[in-house]
Parts: sequence; structure tokens; C-alpha cells
Amino acid sequence: MGNALSEYRSRSFWLDSCGDDLSPRASLSENASADVVIVGGGLTGLWAAHYLNAQSPGLRIVVLEAEICGFGASGRNGGWCSALFPASLDQLAEISKSPSPAGKRASATAQFRAMIDTVSEVERTVTELGIQADFARGGTLSLATNPAHVPRLQAQVEHQRSWGFGNEDSRWLTTEQVAERVRVPGVLGAVFTPHCAAVQPAKLVRGLARGVESAGVKIYERSRVTSINPRKVQTNQGSVAAEVVLQCLEGYTPLMPQQRRKVLPLYSLMIATEPLSPEMWQEIGLASRETFTDGRHLLIYGQRTADGRFAFGGRGAPYHFGSAVQDRFDSDSGIFASLASVLHELFPVTKDAVITHSWGGPLAVPRDWTASIHFNPASGLGSAGGYVGDGLSTTNLAGRTLADLVLGVDSELVHLPWVGHVSRQWEPEPLRWLGVEAGRRLAGFADSSERRRRRPATVADRAMSLFTGGH
Repeated sequence: MGNALSEYRSRSFWLDSCGDDLSPRASLSENASADVVIVGGGLTGLWAAHYLNAQSPGLRIVVLEAEICGFGASGRNGGWCSALFPASLDQLAEISKSPSPAGKRASATAQFRAMIDTVSEVERTVTELGIQADFARGGTLSLATNPAHVPRLQAQVEHQRSWGFGNEDSRWLTTEQVAERVRVPGVLGAVFTPHCAAVQPAKLVRGLARGVESAGVKIYERSRVTSINPRKVQTNQGSVAAEVVLQCLEGYTPLMPQQRRKVLPLYSLMIATEPLSPEMWQEIGLASRETFTDGRHLLIYGQRTADGRFAFGGRGAPYHFGSAVQDRFDSDSGIFASLASVLHELFPVTKDAVITHSWGGPLAVPRDWTASIHFNPASGLGSAGGYVGDGLSTTNLAGRTLADLVLGVDSELVHLPWVGHVSRQWEPEPLRWLGVEAGRRLAGFADSSERRRRRPATVADRAMSLFTGGH
């Protein structure tokens, strides 16, 4: 057991520092029955269990997890509880089922407003459940660290304005206004949104697991699901029969039979520094624990942790042929070194800080980069996912929506445009690998070009849109 606990702690700084001993719960050892069986003990599955139980306390709910709750992205992410949604307002309007342009526009706006409300809902629920998740609602800064970033970031604000969102949702900050929040050499401005909180994600997911378990939900860990069918889920040690089966696997979806092309497992990697001194933080800022990114194409993201570290991550790790998901892909020394270099560039005071943790894991990318929720009352099968890395809060909205769909509640949530949306499958190999690798290289080329030329790489931007659904 000791080796297993060490293995789980090594998955991320968050799991290592969450204060939980990470001892696995009992495995499913025989056939069982339930009203609802949820496959996946991450945030989507646990939020669904929480809201199903809250609305219908008599339901017999079982959660099946291959390792321990929070083993996947829920315990390894950047810790942003944000209003970000992977699809744009324009894309949401396109997939809306409303027959009128005005209705499509209202539907897309409702999805974004629901995401904004979700940040508050997570805060309310963790408080109600007594989960100490280091929740700090400091907002997000998207920094312009290169002249090429300025028009791109300002265009985001203007685009939101055109959809009816105001200063209270996002606004451009001047260099002087940015310096009031964070000091970054050469910064040219930033977009600020208040709709984000820094969170310790492992504390959140582990606390939520304890909360639903204490409310009567049965959680089986180290119970790997081998097949999902209507009314029945099979594990490597037993099966669960249930009228409702919900799949909540995110980046591990391609491991299921016949689902290898449903989503792309894209790896995102992170590092954490040792705790920095109060004097260093005085120089850096982020006093409200604002989360931060910048305008580059290969996404970076970071936060100041509650114990005074930087937790900093980014994209750029290669896609692995055949949508492979393996533990060894969680580590890439070249990417870790690149992340440290970018962190030192943004915050030179960190150049001698020790990197204490490095980790990674897969996130799920649908072909059109649009998350979705499904439930078929006839078969009892449901699913949610495809968050493209914006899942810490989106999982909560998904859990609430799945609960309403299962229970037949005609709420505003079940009419949002992502409900019932079907993304087309990813291309077969080797086309999938060639396309994704080309997109990754284009993003790197665009960033390199902008660093040299100090102006937007518009040609690369247009080319990348072929691979990212317009993102």
C-alpha cells in the first residue's frame, strides 16, 4: 500500500499536498445493482452524483473509478475555476437548436452566463460542504507580453462587447493598471476578468468524493471499467446493473472500446516551485491570487498557490499516435525545462527557485473543440466531457445538467446549446497524428515568429484554425 500511495502522490503537486492519505477505497468485488452508475471518479462524475443525490436522495448511486478519485485531470489541472468554455460564442450560436438568429444568439449568451454563474455555484457548494479547497476569487489576467499579443487580446474584449458583455465581465488594463496586480517585465497591458478563482483542485475533488460518500453514494476505487452498455457496466472484477449509466472519462475516453476517435487525448504539463519568500511576492504581486496567462498560441497558465508557490503549466507536448494514453507520457523533461524558462522570463525573481514538482496528464479535445452533454432516456446512457482543459468549473455545470436530464427536470440548463451536441469523429490514423502534429508545430512557429518580428503571425493563425475548430 505504501508504494501505491507514493505513486498517487507523484501524479501532481496538488495530490501530494492535498492532506489526504490517498488510500484507495474498496474495489467492486462482485456483481451489484444501482439506479445510477457513474463511470469515472473525477469532478464530472462526482458533481453528477452530488446533484442527483441532492435532488433525489433515495437514488442508489454507484461511482466506479479505475484508480482513486482525482487520479486524472481533476487532480492534476491548473486550478482555474473559471468561466472559460472551450467553444466560442459564435460556435455556440451555430450549434444552437433555435430556429432564429436572435434565438441562436440568446442561446450562446446563456451558455456563457451559465459558466459565469458556475464559478459562484462552485464557491457556494464547497462552502456548504466544508471543503477547504484554497478558493480565492482573484480573477484572471491575460497578459500582453509581446506587441503581437495586444491586438489579439483587445479583439477578445471587443468581441465580448459585441455580444452584450460589459466591463464587469472583461476589460483592458493599461500597463500601469496591470502593475497594480502583477509586475512582469515589458508587459504592454492585459485583459482582466473577475470570473475566475484559484483553487487547489485535488482538495476540491477529494473533498467532493468524501461529501457524496457521506451522503450515501457508493464509490468503488481501483475498479477499472472494461465495457459500457445500456443498463450494465462491466469491470475487471464484477458488474453493476443500473437503469442509468453515465460515462465521465474525459482524457481517458479513448481507452474504451470503440471510442478511440471520439476525443483526442492532448497532454498538458505543469511545474511547481518551492514556496517563495514574502519579499519575492511583494516584488511579483498577485496579492489576490489572480490566475494568469498571456497572448501566445501555445497556451501557458499559472497561479499563486495558497502556500506561496508558483504552479505553472502549458501545452506543447506531442500527441501520441493512435490516441495512446500511457503513464510515461505524463513526463517530458524538455517541456518541463521550457516551462521553467518561460516562468523565469515572466518573473525573473524566480530564476533560483527550486522546482519541487513536475507532472502532466491528458485532457480531452473533441474534433470541433466543443464540449458536450448527452442523455438518452430510452437507453439510459449519458455522458459529458470534451472540456479542452477548461474543465474544473465546466464539470460542475455538466454535473448539474446531467442530474436534470436524468431526473427529467425541464430546467434552463437542459436547453443550453452544448446539450445534445455531437462532434464528428477525429480522422483515422495516420491522418489524425499528421494533422495534430502540424497544428502543434504551427502554433510553435507562430510564437517563434512573433517573438522575432514583434507582430501578429496572421498566416499561421489562419492555418491553425483548420485544426482547432476556429480557436
